[in-house]
Amino acid sequence: MTRIKSETQRKALIESVGESYMEIFPTATIESKLDVLEPSSYIAITCSPTKGVRETLDMAHRLADRGFKVVPHVAARMVRNKAHLREIVKRLDDTPIVSLFVPGGDAEEPKGDYSCALELLRDIADIEHKFIEIGVAAHPEGHPTVSNEVLMEHLLMKQELANYFVTQMCFDAEIMGNWLHELRDRGVTLPAWIGIPGASERSALIKTSLRIGVGDSLRFLKKNGKKAARLLSSREYWPDDLLYGLAPYIADPAFNISGHHVYCFNQVDRAERWRHDFIERIRSNQTG
Repeated sequence: MTRIKSETQRKALIESVGESYMEIFPTATIESKLDVLEPSSYIAITCSPTKGVRETLDMAHRLADRGFKVVPHVAARMVRNKAHLREIVKRLDDTPIVSLFVPGGDAEEPKGDYSCALELLRDIADIEHKFIEIGVAAHPEGHPTVSNEVLMEHLLMKQELANYFVTQMCFDAEIMGNWLHELRDRGVTLPAWIGIPGASERSALIKTSLRIGVGDSLRFLKKNGKKAARLLSSREYWPDDLLYGLAPYIADPAFNISGHHVYCFNQVDRAERWRHDFIERIRSNQTG
């Protein structure tokens, strides 16, 4: 029995998963693992509080030279001041990179003048640059240190300075759908890229989930037998059920969902093999 309820949903899933792209974090070996991706694929590169902006920019430059469409993360809390920001923008202007993602960042204390993404975005708007895509983060299950109301207010203001948002991981389609309803009702119109975990090892997935604050959906899974068993008992997680649950929202133009941001935990080959397999199964209607 199919878990997709209409041809519209089937086509929407094929398109959204086809438009998905990987997020990686800088390590010594990750660049050697990227040949499995299609030429000119989008790749997002995170900005960690331990390695800083420079390592992200170094890798972004190298991957852009290889022909990838690179989206470097420039975390606000890792930027010292406006002069440092100008240096970052100048360096990216000297590459083919035209996309930028601006999160607040995971550093407990700001390295300089910026405590949140909104502050950095305002200064980016004052600097001449060639970015045509600027993305911001959104949090369906809230943030460990910021209230939901502040998150909503900032997202409304960010949409004047950005042109898409990426959601944090969420394991439950209903939680995501309810949040998207509220978002659109409150006037957030930016295109949405829904963050999903790629096919990955369970231990890496749960460790990251607890760190970034998606505990509500983990608690939901623990109360729902089959879903909990798949995530918490299996050595590997596949986001198939999550995508089936998201299909009605993806297919509805009112939610303005462009595609998926895949958190692959640097398990690029595993996530990419799953992605292609999932698309082929949906095309063949083998979803039961």
